[in-house]
Amino acid sequence: MSNERRKYSSKLKSQIALEAVIGLKSTTELSKEYKVHPNQIAIWKKHLLENLPIIFENPRGPKIESNTELTDQLYRQIGKLQVEVDWLKKKYGSFN
Repeated sequence: MSNERRKYSSKLKSQIALEAVIGLKSTTELSKEYKVHPNQIAIWKKHLLENLPIIFENPRGPKIESNTELTDQLYRQIGKLQVEVDWLKKKYGSFN
């Protein structure tokens, strides 16, 4: 007998939890159909109901903070390179 944990995809978890919320089938029926413990279905259902309002909080989607940090870093690098180019032009003159 194997004691390996079974891993479920997030898609399957959400499908089972949604079916549990809708209530067309009982938790027992869902557990038999998907071979998942009824307690696990209850946990997924609770998680779905707790996090459902988050979807509608910001209709434009989440703000991506990492892009602003990356942009700032790139602008700093451009500034440094521009200073180096200016210094090289001053030191060696124009090669045109």
